[in-house]
Amino acid sequence: METLDEYLTQLASEWPTPGGGSAATMVGAAAAALVAMVARINSANPKYAAQADLAHELVARADALRAEFMQARLRDEAAFDRVVAATAMPKATDAEKATRRRVLEEALHHAAAEPLLAAQQALEAMRLCVQSLDIPNTNLVSDVGCAAEFAAAALAACAYNVRINHRFMKDSAAVEAQENALARYERECAALLQGARRAVAQMLGR
Repeated sequence: METLDEYLTQLASEWPTPGGGSAATMVGAAAAALVAMVARINSANPKYAAQADLAHELVARADALRAEFMQARLRDEAAFDRVVAATAMPKATDAEKATRRRVLEEALHHAAAEPLLAAQQALEAMRLCVQSLDIPNTNLVSDVGCAAEFAAAALAACAYNVRINHRFMKDSAAVEAQENALARYERECAALLQGARRAVAQMLGR
């Protein structure tokens, strides 16, 4: 199993993968992991027995989401490698150029779709953060705040990786559909983050 240090060493290397899209999923996974941690602690605390069902639900959903992020990381890296392979295809003849254009367009569409899906996952992480605040444990509210910031950062990072692929895609309808979905995620995430920040600040006594 790859360690975090090994992953970061590879991220810092001259190789293009893992890159920003992969790192975005790791940030999202950290958000989900923090939600799960907070929920586990709350589920075992008699003081929050009234919210025990919510805490258990949050544990299950956050653990599942963390696993989804880790799979998204692998898919994002594979999608980028597919784009690189397509750009390396021969283009000496008209037939080769046509084949290369088709394969590259398909690869770019896929490379944009993967971070778009990860952005949706990041939005779900943000939703879980907001739900976590329904359990009024002020000792853990900073962890929930961190999780919310990580979820927002993950979504923003995913958005960059969607849009870099849009620069090279020729299918305008696909670009528009993906951009519309991404804009919806961004709007909802921004509103949820603003609310989470207010709630965290209030619980911290600010």
